[in-house]
Amino acid sequence: MGKIFCLMGKSACGKDTVYKKLLADESLPLKTLVPYTTRPIRDGETDGVEYYFLTEEKLQELKHQEKIIELRSYHTIHGVWKYFTVNDHQINLEENHYLIIGTLESYLKLKKYFGENIIIPLYIELESGERLQRALDRERMQSEPKYAELCRRFLADEEDFSTKNLSLAGITRFFVNESLNRCTEELTHCIKEHISLKMEE
Repeated sequence: MGKIFCLMGKSACGKDTVYKKLLADESLPLKTLVPYTTRPIRDGETDGVEYYFLTEEKLQELKHQEKIIELRSYHTIHGVWKYFTVNDHQINLEENHYLIIGTLESYLKLKKYFGENIIIPLYIELESGERLQRALDRERMQSEPKYAELCRRFLADEEDFSTKNLSLAGITRFFVNESLNRCTEELTHCIKEHISLKMEE
């Protein structure tokens, strides 16, 4: 069976950049598993790349078809935004390994659905002040900056990814993203370790 590597971390820790670098590494046999959301698409995003952007009606249709693996709802300043993983055409663990971006909640639900031998956590860490500055810089570039939502998400992540919650989830290894290249190298080594273990079994 293949592995699903779940890349996690607080907002603005650099997950998206690390994700793209890992997928671009031809030495890693990783495929994407694009998540779904009902939130509005942001400037610079493409449907089917960062997320599949669906309506609430389409989400309910997938629920009725029992294709939802995990679903999370967030009460934001702009309404309820939902993020979810779908058992769709993308998943074939008989042949492929996958890299996804998730939250602690989605990681736990994926682990319960697929089994802890399939889901491998990759937790990225970055100093809080640096994260907040990166988030602010990124939000300023939006055509309609949503600073209140930025603050809500920053505080929510501090609670969601608390040391206690990480410990309860069994996540003990952290990859510090002070240097993008060094962090990516460490993640690459970790991924190769897990794939080689799978190949030796």
